[in-house]
Amino acid sequence: AAGEPDFDTPDHIKKAAIQAISEGKTKYTAVDGTRELKEAIINKLRKDNNLEYTLNQICVGTGAKQVLFNLFMATINSGDEVIIPAPYWVSYVDMVSLFGGLPVVVECKQNFKLTAELLKSRITKKTKWLILNSPNNPAGAVYTCDELKDIAQILLEYPHMNVVTDDIYEHIIYDEKFFTIAQVEPKLYDRVFVVNGVSKAYAMTGWRIGYIAGRSDVVKAISTLQSQSTSNPNSIAQTAAAAALNGDHSFLKERTRIFKSRRDFMVKELNSAPGLSASVPQGAFYLFVSCEGLLSKSTKSGKIINNDLDFTEYLLGDHLVAVV
Repeated sequence: AAGEPDFDTPDHIKKAAIQAISEGKTKYTAVDGTRELKEAIINKLRKDNNLEYTLNQICVGTGAKQVLFNLFMATINSGDEVIIPAPYWVSYVDMVSLFGGLPVVVECKQNFKLTAELLKSRITKKTKWLILNSPNNPAGAVYTCDELKDIAQILLEYPHMNVVTDDIYEHIIYDEKFFTIAQVEPKLYDRVFVVNGVSKAYAMTGWRIGYIAGRSDVVKAISTLQSQSTSNPNSIAQTAAAAALNGDHSFLKERTRIFKSRRDFMVKELNSAPGLSASVPQGAFYLFVSCEGLLSKSTKSGKIINNDLDFTEYLLGDHLVAVV
């Protein structure tokens, strides 16, 4: 049930961390990240996403979750609306609500993806943010270049809106090519904030390094908030993250191949189970399973399955299987 790869952190990344300890890189760093790591992030965004940033447009935090939290703390005022396509990662709604924002959850029935028409129907004068997460947690949906262009055309009509793209599963992708929205529509550059990290692709969930790239005034506010809360991210983990971004990426192909074979097996088996169905995820490492066919049925112990929560409790209680 945990959202993390079961692979280990690659050896060259571990060695960089061990060397950092040996060299005494165990002191405070700049609050918003070391120059070494920021430069590695800038190079990554240029190479992978064709996006150009400078040092003052990057803030490194204790995981992508923290930089998202700080972004919303820095920008959301009471009553600001945030469009969140569903299905969505659980923390988005609570983060927005915590700072007085109004989560506008949009049910995406078409391949679990937001369409331009759906987006336009939910925009108001109070809309401040759109959250885009591709590949998506939990559905594994991946936005194509054309789909992002369509969404971008709507956003260009509403200059008061900003976009945060949660790209954390960028490198875990199967049947599509990855695009991020500022890449496909450069006119949105000043209104897009790219969030990413090393947790998923490099199997570094416990190292806690994430980052945000965007307009310098907002990034400065995020860094100021961080300076009064957690301060700099772990110094050793920052060196390891730089090694991850700058180093050999050949291991990703093999790991993605293994994830894909597991995906294909699980989709086939789940879809053959009476009452269950799952669409084929294009990225990330989750299956978003429908148990609609089991509603109103009873378990061996006589309990009626009225909803998805009943079904998850049945799996846990009767079969010791944990699902979200």
